[in-house]
Parts: sequence; structure tokens; C-alpha cells
Amino acid sequence: MTSRRQFIESQGATCVNWTWSWSFINEAEKTIIFGAWDTVNAGGKALILSEDWQVSKKGRRLPGYTQSREHLRLVEERGYVLKTFPMKEGSADEDDDKSASKISDFTPTLSVKSLLRIGKCWYAWDGGASSSIAEELSGNDALVEGAARVVSVNSYERNPLARQRCIAHHGYRCAVCTFDFAEFYGDIGQHFIHVHHIVPLGQIKGEYEVDPIRDLVPVCANCHAMIHSTRPALEVDQLRQYLIEHKAKSTR
Repeated sequence: MTSRRQFIESQGATCVNWTWSWSFINEAEKTIIFGAWDTVNAGGKALILSEDWQVSKKGRRLPGYTQSREHLRLVEERGYVLKTFPMKEGSADEDDDKSASKISDFTPTLSVKSLLRIGKCWYAWDGGASSSIAEELSGNDALVEGAARVVSVNSYERNPLARQRCIAHHGYRCAVCTFDFAEFYGDIGQHFIHVHHIVPLGQIKGEYEVDPIRDLVPVCANCHAMIHSTRPALEVDQLRQYLIEHKAKSTR
């Protein structure tokens, strides 16, 4: 079986250190290569670097970050081509402080990607695929959420009382883009808004008592879709800042 190093070297690429490097470079062909984890890949966007990855859980600076940030700078500023190969995440060794994840398997195939930056995160992007989000489901009056049930796939109960209390506190205006359905659509848009769970219910794996003010936030349908277009989902503040920066660029 071909090792990751053998595969990367067969593409004419190399790195500073084969143990801790997250990305690789082929100077002759001006190409940067990243592995794309299956656990952070959704909607055609694979998370390949985050500012949160500069330091390990134990507070140790991770050398892989500095190298990868330089590699992405070459893509952003000097037109290097970004390519990725699929990786499957395995169980991490808690005593290994060099990396938060371990590779259980990978596919030795490269795909050309676009680079997308959203706040503190960089994504390798297909440029067109989209993802869907779960529908809000009816629950009971107790403020308990997360009870798994099977429809055609696992889904999670959305509690209507928690939704009502969230909106009573935050209102019907989108927390990301400030869109208000009633202002735009008139009567037909009255009392319409999505409610976003800041911690996705699918990650909780059980029941929990929801705080409608702290755990829930109103968002419009478009922003809700964009929040869930990545894995993990974008933070509300992260998407809001991205919109501000995008609007600033478009008015120059």
C-alpha cells in the first residue's frame, strides 16, 4: 500500500517535516497540496486550515500551522494551484500533542480546488456544490432537545417552546444580515424566521436542556443555509464578519 509520503513525493511535492507537516509544495509546478479530512468536509467545502490550529490543546505551538499558512499565502498572492486528496480521520492519540487527528486512510487522488477564506478559516472549495440543513421538527413543551428519532435518516426534535422564547428575546430579524421577512414581504412574511442551534443537535448525541437565549439565534433562510454550508458549521459572528468584508470589497 502506498504511504502518504510516497504519494506526495510521486506528485513532485515535499515539505519541511514528514511527521508534522499538514501541507506540501511542488515548487516546479507551483502547486500546493493539502489533505481534506472527511470529518470537516461538507457542501463542497473542506476545512484545510484554521487560526485555531496554531496551538494544541496543551498550549503547544504547532509547527504545521506556520508552514501551511505560508503555503496558502502562495495560493492567495502568487497564484499557486491548490489541490487536495481525501483523508479519513481515525482516533487520535491523546498523548500525541503534535496533531489533533490521525489518518486512518486516504485516497491517492488529487483534485484542483479554489481557495475560500471565511474569517479565521480557509476552505478548499469545489465552487458549486451545496448542502442541505435539517427541517425544524415538532417537539413537546418541555425545554429538552436532542431526542433522536428515525425518519429516513436520523433527525432531532426541535422544541417549539424554545423557538418561541428565542424569538421573544431576539426578535425576527436575522442575526447575521439583519434581513426582516415582514419588512420585505409584508403580511406574508410576518412571524417568519429560522432558528439556528449554535451547537448543532447532531453533535450533542443525547438530550439536553436548551437555553433559548444563549443556545438559539434567529437567522434568515439564506444565512442559515450558508452557516451549514461547511463542517463544522460557521459561527454566526464569523459569517457576519465575512459579509461585512465581502460588501466592502464589492463597493471598491
